[in-house]
Amino acid sequence: MKEARPSLLRSTPFRLALTFAFLFVLAFILSGAIVYQLMSADLARRLDKSIKETYSVVALTYVANDKEALVASVDNNADLSPDKDQLFSLADPAGNRLAGNFIASGLPDGFSMFAARLPGVPPDTMYRAYTGEVGGNNLTVAFSLAETDELKTIVLMSFGWGTLFITGLAIAGGALLASRVQRRLDGIAATMVDVSHGRLDARIPLTGNDDDIDAVSTQVNAALDRLSGLVDGMREVSANIAHDLKTPLNRLQMILEQAADKTASGENVSAELSDARSESRQINDTFDALLRIAQIEAGARKARFIDLDVGSVVDTIGEVYADVAEDDGKSLSTELVPDTKWYIHGDRDLLMQMLANLVENALRHCPPGTAIELSATGQGERVLIHVRDNGPGIPAWEREKVFQRLYRLDSSRTTPGSGLGLSLVKAVADLHGASITLEDNNPGLAVIVDLPAVREPAA
Repeated sequence: MKEARPSLLRSTPFRLALTFAFLFVLAFILSGAIVYQLMSADLARRLDKSIKETYSVVALTYVANDKEALVASVDNNADLSPDKDQLFSLADPAGNRLAGNFIASGLPDGFSMFAARLPGVPPDTMYRAYTGEVGGNNLTVAFSLAETDELKTIVLMSFGWGTLFITGLAIAGGALLASRVQRRLDGIAATMVDVSHGRLDARIPLTGNDDDIDAVSTQVNAALDRLSGLVDGMREVSANIAHDLKTPLNRLQMILEQAADKTASGENVSAELSDARSESRQINDTFDALLRIAQIEAGARKARFIDLDVGSVVDTIGEVYADVAEDDGKSLSTELVPDTKWYIHGDRDLLMQMLANLVENALRHCPPGTAIELSATGQGERVLIHVRDNGPGIPAWEREKVFQRLYRLDSSRTTPGSGLGLSLVKAVADLHGASITLEDNNPGLAVIVDLPAVREPAA
C-alpha cells in the first residue's frame, strides 16, 4: 500500500516558512510604521519652521507708526500664492481686514489648525497657521497641508505596495524552501517505508551540503547499517544454531533412546544419564552464551561503567591463568610497565571475561610448549592490550569469520567449545568502543584490543 504524501500546506517546513514570513512581514510593518511616524513628525517640524520664518520675514517689514510697508508686504506675499497654498491675513484689533488673501477670525495666538472654505480651494482643506500681534494688528500666516498630506499618501502607498510585494515574496520563497526541505523529508520517509517493508539495504540519499538534515540522515543511515548487520547476524546465527546444535541434539536423542532401551531390559543406565547431562549442559551453556552476547550488544551493562586501570585487569587474568597454563604444559607471562597505569571507562567484569576468553582460546587451541604473552601499553589517547602466542595461529582468510557466532575452524571442531568465545570478545569490545584485530605473530597469533583512554580519575 502506497503511503499518502502530506500536502505542502500541511507540511511542517511550509508552516515554519509561513511563520517566519509572517514574523518578517510583521517586523516590516512595525518598522515602516515607526519610520512613517518619525517622517510625519519631521515634516510637521519643518512646516512649522517654514511658517514661523515666513511670519518673521513679513513682521520685520513693520516700522513704528507706519503700517503701510507691512500691508504691502502681506499683499505681495498673498499675490505670490494664487493657488492659495499659502494664506496671509492682516486685520486690525476690531477684526477688519487690512491686507491678505483671506480673513483670519477666531484663531488663537501661536500655532493652530483650521479648515478653510475659500474660492478655488477644495472644501475643508486643512491649513497650519501661526498668529501674532504686529504693531497692534493681528498677522496670520498659514500654509496648506495638501503637499504634506500628498507626500504622506505617496509614502503610505509605496509602503503598502512594498508590504504586498514582501508578503508575496516571503510566501513564495517560503514555499520554495519548504518544498525543497519536504522533498528531503519525503526521501527519509520513503526510506523508512522501504525498511519497514523489508528492504534493509535502503538508505537515505544525501545532498552533500553537510547541513543538519544530512547529519541526521547520516546518523539514520549508520543506524540502518547496524540494523542490517544485526538482522544478517541473526539470520546467520539461526543458520549456525540449526547446523551446530543439530549434532549435539541428535546425540542427546540417541543417548536417551539407548537409556530407554536399557531401562526396558533392566540394565544400568547411569553412563547414558551422565552423557545426557553432559550434552544438555553443553547445549544450555551455548544458549546462555548467546543470551549474554545479546545483552552485551544491547548495551545493558553500560550503567556499570567506571574509570578503571587496565593494567590491574591484565595482571589479575595473568595471575589466574598462569597456573592453568603450566598444568596444561604451556606458559603464560604478563608484561606491564612498572608504576604505570592506563585508565579506560568500562565494565571491569566484562573486560576480565574478554581477556579470559582470549587466554582460554589460546590455551585450548595451542599445543603443549606454547608460550602465551599478555601485555598492556599506552599510545597517546589509546590503550592497547595484546594477547600473543606462538601456536598454529589462524589463517588470514578466516580471521574475520572467527568473530561470528558459532563459527569454528575445521581444526577446532574436535575440541570442546561452542564457537561463541570470540563472539563474546567482539561484543565486549564493541560495547567499550574498542577495535579488535587479529595479526600474524610469526609464528602464532597476535590479538590486539584497541581501547579509548581516559584521564586518570581524581584521588
